[in-house]
Amino acid sequence: MVLIQRTGLALGRIQRRYQRFLADVVQEDGTIVTAHCTNTGTMRTCWEPGDRVLLESAANPNRKLPFTLLACERGAGNWVGVETGMPNRVVAEAARRDALPGLPGLREVRTEVRYGQERSRIDVWARDGAGREVFIEVKNAILRLGTLCTFPDAVTERGTKHLRELQAMVAQGHRAALAFFVHRGDVEAFDAAREIDPAYAEELDRAAANGVLVLPLKVRMDARMLAGGWSLAWDLEGLWPWVGRRA
Repeated sequence: MVLIQRTGLALGRIQRRYQRFLADVVQEDGTIVTAHCTNTGTMRTCWEPGDRVLLESAANPNRKLPFTLLACERGAGNWVGVETGMPNRVVAEAARRDALPGLPGLREVRTEVRYGQERSRIDVWARDGAGREVFIEVKNAILRLGTLCTFPDAVTERGTKHLRELQAMVAQGHRAALAFFVHRGDVEAFDAAREIDPAYAEELDRAAANGVLVLPLKVRMDARMLAGGWSLAWDLEGLWPWVGRRA
């Protein structure tokens, strides 16, 4: 099932990434363009100079940077999604179609809903079949360490705060889930990046023990050349094993 598809994409090869938001890419005709990079993290293990990348043209023709970096290819056919807005869109669409692994039967799906004492915004809100509120926080997981896809790639106090807020929702009788959008397929399982942010890993284990669902989503990206350019489609195939459950 294709949940979201982007068409008319441009293929190129990345030269460098700099100033967090910028990436220089050589297009197939030799033209060098600067693309907007929405991912402000380290993007370690996601690209090397010369890797193929897919670019999406900006909807606004007057935007300073005409392209956005969507995905990088790490080896033949192994695409890594680096556009940070896509995970939320795919998870929300999967929830609407009753196709979200680990959370069937959702309805009344909404996005960016304020909740909790600190009035944070939850990525996806819904109700389950029993009418209970369901709070879903989505994280783009792209750091590969060995055979694992891990999160985060740097210390994240904000992410740890989100885990505490999700536990508070469970304590109030609601349901809560942390959907790790494993945005690459060249891995075998998921875990928190325990050496990078031990506090986050500890809080994730605690959250799971307190009833927060941990959903390492198995994302499939299908890139192919079409008549009008390249296409990239996303769907969800199930869940990756979570190493933390056995720790």
